[in-house]
Amino acid sequence: MRFHFTVCQGSGNDFPLIDARAIDLDDATWAGVARALADRAGPVGGDGLLLLTDGDAHHAFGMRMFNADGSEAETCLNGLRCVARAGFEALGIERASVRLKTSTAEVSRDAAIAPGVTTIREVAGPADLDVGRWLVTGDSENVQRPIPGLPSARAFTAVAMPNPHLIAFVDEIDEDELSMIGRFAETAPPLLPERANVSFVEIRGATAMFVRTFERGVGLTDSCGSAMAASTFAACLSGRTDFGRELIVLNRGGLVRGQAEADGMVRLSGNATWDWTGSAEVDAATGVAGAVEIERHYNDEIAAWAEVADRAAG
Repeated sequence: MRFHFTVCQGSGNDFPLIDARAIDLDDATWAGVARALADRAGPVGGDGLLLLTDGDAHHAFGMRMFNADGSEAETCLNGLRCVARAGFEALGIERASVRLKTSTAEVSRDAAIAPGVTTIREVAGPADLDVGRWLVTGDSENVQRPIPGLPSARAFTAVAMPNPHLIAFVDEIDEDELSMIGRFAETAPPLLPERANVSFVEIRGATAMFVRTFERGVGLTDSCGSAMAASTFAACLSGRTDFGRELIVLNRGGLVRGQAEADGMVRLSGNATWDWTGSAEVDAATGVAGAVEIERHYNDEIAAWAEVADRAAG
């Protein structure tokens, strides 16, 4: 099968994106397409595969996201901004309700976070602290407490956004420790039957924080949108900042503007940047992509975002 796609990124989280509204494939086939196109050793590469899907009576369009290992995530907020842009451009609209796997998100165009950067606002939630579905501890209190059975004595906040997250606030991020905990969560132990994303968060002054995430199905990633949303909510919940205050949420891939409310809703505003468009033959059964034909590079968008990412890194 040959697929046309756009390689895009939100805050450094990169994906091939397919307009799948007229493509009818089963889940197993899409999982194979994801493994092929998101394979970093292949001709495309990415943190996963994004699909723009049909809407319904309540949603202008839908989104599906498959991780690089072929598993499907409940959502991906960095990817949602990219899918929202594709949906806006396909339908000629500026805002929408989007159907996700297990929830709904509201998206709209927003003021640019920097010149030349297409910026999308997304409102997701509510954050869910009733996490017994995916965190099996026998303890109903999962806010800023050590989690029995986890290979770490650190205090974590467990929150679903709607995918599961474990958030720890640290003075300095130790990537080896983060990866160790993330790999444990990745194995779907009895404690975490659905696996979980694990984030270490540094508070940087009154209005900024830095988030580093080990994402299930991906590993250490430059950015994870739902982790930034979950971390923003957890920072407010633990008294490190106030509900309703806008924060700059930094990551290895750049930044977003984030704001959490006491009702659990979280707003992120960030980039949806096109890198290039092309097509490739894909053998979904083996998860292998063939040679790519590149149609266009979006050099101006790439340069505009690079300036933002460089400033964030500095």
